[in-house]
Formats: sequence, structure tokens, C-alpha cells
Amino acid sequence: MDHKSEIRNPKSEIGLQLYIDSPDRKIWQRYLAGGYFYGVTTNPKLLYQAGIPNTLGNLASLAQAAFDLGAKEIHLQTWGGEMEALLDTGRQLAAVDPRVCVKVPITEAGLLCARQLIEEGARVTLTAVHAAAQMLPVIALGAAYAAPYLGRMNDAGLDGLDEISAMQQMIAHAGSRTRLLVASIRQLSDLTALARQGCDTFTLLPGLIEELLNNPQTIKAAADFEEKAAAQA
Repeated sequence: MDHKSEIRNPKSEIGLQLYIDSPDRKIWQRYLAGGYFYGVTTNPKLLYQAGIPNTLGNLASLAQAAFDLGAKEIHLQTWGGEMEALLDTGRQLAAVDPRVCVKVPITEAGLLCARQLIEEGARVTLTAVHAAAQMLPVIALGAAYAAPYLGRMNDAGLDGLDEISAMQQMIAHAGSRTRLLVASIRQLSDLTALARQGCDTFTLLPGLIEELLNNPQTIKAAADFEEKAAAQA
């Protein structure tokens, strides 16, 4: 597929959405204040790495903290393995606040759980998407989001950019309202390439956010401006 071809989703109702991929409240406070992040995302692995127990109480507390800091949405992941356990936890997460999107792994059990949650009115993100073909059940179910893992797809020997471009094209051709919430982005060039393809929803790890907001040439130019301003004071 030609990465330069432009693909758009005519059903998209909201423009660009950026998310902070971290459960760290200090990071949220730093970046949500700017107003350019739509919300935050997390998962059990990130919670484990941050030393935050993956409990319903902790997740409800995180959700409230995110909303207090200005997040419009938070994506929290259900767990349990079997469909019934995934569904029970997913329902409790959805009940925390209407602004919670329940992340569900795109396994067979996860798809059964997602169907039920969607039918009950919950907003669902099918996560851990690793191949374009997986978008077929996502679109058919009408999930709010699908989260492909770009870096992990590349690690598995796939052309992650090509797979995600195909996903975006499938959404556009189907006239679907599902948004690709692209995750596991490791370099700014991939972020730019996907945005040029029409992808408009990304979750960024703190390190990539830092790189995005601190271009060395921009910092140098700003310092030069300040130096000249001070010289004329």
C-alpha cells in the first residue's frame, strides 16, 4: 500500500485526539494543563510498572483524578481472562463514569464481552490489535475505538505502518465511526506518517511526548529570542 495516499474517515465527528499513555498523575498534571491532550490511557502492565495495584478502587480514583485535571476521557482495561469475568469487571469500570472507555483485549472471549458491553451502552476500546484483518469484527460490532500496537507489530516482523494504513482504509470504506487509537508509537516519524494517512487518534508514552514538545532547534530559537529581548530591555 502507498503510505502517501490520503485516507480519511468521513464519519469522524471530533478532530485530532491525543492521549497520555501513563497512569502517573504527575505526568497528567504536567501535560493535561496544556489543553492539547484529549485524555489518558492505561493498562495493567503500565499500572504494574508504576507500582499501582490493578483494583477497581484504584482505577476509579485514577479516573476521577484525570477528570479533575481536565481529561475528557480515560481508557481503563478490564481483566479476568474468561468472558464472564471480563464482563463483570468491564461493567464496573463503565459504571464509574460515562467518560470511561472500557478497554477489552481482542480475543474470542474479549469480543463476546465487548458485544455485551456495547449493547448495554458502554463505550468500548478493543485493544491489542496486531493485524488489519482484526478490524473486521471491530467494525461489525461498532466499537468506539480499536487500539493497534504499532511497535509490537513491527517487532513481530510486520510492516506496522502498512497494517494500520489498511485498518484506516477499512474504516473509511465501511463508513464506520470506529476510531483507531494508535498505541506503541516509538518515534515521531511514525506519528507523522500515520497522521498524513488520516489517522487522528494517538496515545503517547511520556518519553515521546517529551521529544514532541522539546525540539532542540525550537528551544534554541526561543533562547535566541529571549536573549535579544533582554538585550533591548
